[in-house]
Amino acid sequence: MSTEINAPDDVVIGIDLGTTNSLAAVMTPDGPRVLMGADASPLIPSVVSFLDNGEQIVGRPARAMAVSNPRRTVHSAKRLMGRGLEDLGDETDKLAYRIVDGGSSKLVRVAIDERTYTPQEISAIILGEVRRVAEAALGHAVQKAVITVPAYFDDAQRQATRDAAQIAGLTALRIVNEPTAAALAYGLDTSREGTVVVYDLGGGTFDVSVLKITQGVYKVVATAGDTHLGGDDFDNAIMARIMDLVQERTGTDLTAQPEALQQIRLSAEALKQELSDKTEVKLEIDLGADEPALFTLTRTEFEDLIRADLERTIACCRSALADAGVQNDAIDEVVFVGGSTRIPLVRQLVKDALGREPHTELDPDRVVALGAAIQADVLAGGTKDLLLLDVIPLSLGIETMGGAFSKLITRNSTVPCQAEELFSTSVDNQTGIDINVYQGERELVADCRQLGAFKLTGFPAMPANLPKVAVTFLVDADGVLTVTAREQRSGVEASIDVVPSHGLTRDEVRGIVRESIVHAHQDFAARELVELRNKADALVRGTRRVLDLPELPVPEATRAELEADLVALQALAAGDDLPALKAACQSFGDKTQTLADDYIGAAIKVELNRHASETKS
Repeated sequence: MSTEINAPDDVVIGIDLGTTNSLAAVMTPDGPRVLMGADASPLIPSVVSFLDNGEQIVGRPARAMAVSNPRRTVHSAKRLMGRGLEDLGDETDKLAYRIVDGGSSKLVRVAIDERTYTPQEISAIILGEVRRVAEAALGHAVQKAVITVPAYFDDAQRQATRDAAQIAGLTALRIVNEPTAAALAYGLDTSREGTVVVYDLGGGTFDVSVLKITQGVYKVVATAGDTHLGGDDFDNAIMARIMDLVQERTGTDLTAQPEALQQIRLSAEALKQELSDKTEVKLEIDLGADEPALFTLTRTEFEDLIRADLERTIACCRSALADAGVQNDAIDEVVFVGGSTRIPLVRQLVKDALGREPHTELDPDRVVALGAAIQADVLAGGTKDLLLLDVIPLSLGIETMGGAFSKLITRNSTVPCQAEELFSTSVDNQTGIDINVYQGERELVADCRQLGAFKLTGFPAMPANLPKVAVTFLVDADGVLTVTAREQRSGVEASIDVVPSHGLTRDEVRGIVRESIVHAHQDFAARELVELRNKADALVRGTRRVLDLPELPVPEATRAELEADLVALQALAAGDDLPALKAACQSFGDKTQTLADDYIGAAIKVELNRHASETKS
């Protein structure tokens, strides 16, 4: 832990940019602390309201204007980050402000009067207010920050967060996953070690991460989640019930009335919060008649509305535990993050599913910012006894002959990480190869997503299978992938930087993993067939090359037998009989092993003689 607060120029704050609320924290000699605003609260509602004169109001005052200025008051911008109209579906019907297509970027924009704003710009305004509060609390300027995001944010969403920080005049030194940040705060506060499950259910997103904490090393071993599931969805469920009641009583569809939508949204949020302490809540709705309509909602009814969504979070928990290879009895602690974890049903379902009473001693609204402050202090050179290790969401690899996907780094690998594998050529006298980089969980590249491509050229022409090309994948702490290819005999090298999961949506990530399980058997069979065909082709070409060598005269009887075997092997390679092709490759490989050894010896002898002749001349 830091023993003194860094000088102003060196201070790095931690920021939790939330769907519902945002806040900042900083490391002090006594540990991390949240930074309070003038209202003695660290929480800044993530709401922006635009006035007639162009002025922008942020936070609690903006939230108070949601009903009187509905078309110009923007909330839940985090749910819009890095997303297109097709991603939002009918959710836009429940927003009082207008969402429009962003054009060529395919990302949504918020329409305020005659101008449109990207979600990054809205988030930047919120970050600007967080920065202002932090500077007022610290008494000096702030320029650097660690900002948290949901673990399942894809690269478009992470980049959008970086852009928002830049617009706000902040340098985002690191983007940290929210569950990991929470574990940092939890681990530092309680000094416990072991396996920790972090269940993070906020206003707009859900994540679960499984971490192993050992001697100051925080290692994420698996993560799962949904970047479009949270308290907003529970509010929307209550809103739908209220709107149904109004339509039933009056025949009025409130979706076209922004003021009513904002009022109902705020009322729904308040009812939800009350149901954490009460078993029944009531709302009087003025319909312009003599008697107001009475809307009643019991906790049981509310739980029925949200149970399916909560079961989705439990399924994510089981998926993450399975990926981590952790059984319930190996879980030491369960940590709650996010305001929605205050819902009694959430606590009960998680306890039943994981077999542990969740920890709630740390404020779920503050814990992420506290963890971000700890990581910020590490980057600022303060805390030196902590190491944060996150994971990548999907496997990374390259395309091999026949369209097969060769995985070098598997999903949920800890970053930073590195892997290397040797490949060769499939055609004689190649002087270059294409390196196509893919991401996914299927066995063929046709079912995966291409991240980048580059060429390795300039190595000497050699027979097929003789070049040795070492392909190295390196993923750094920020998730940036560098791929290097080096032909070991000649030393020729080429490389490319790509960003994993660029452009992948939440559904694509989950869909890729789901499809890899559903199609696992047929995928492996298809890949094995591709590899056996490649092997058969190599055996055919290699054997014909040997049979044509004048340096290795082959007896006619042997030659005739091998020719017949070659024809049979080629016929099998053209078909789909996997067991027969496998057996034929094995048999033919065994039969020609001595011939192959003789060929290699002859080839080396020829190469040595050529080199000796060149030396003499």
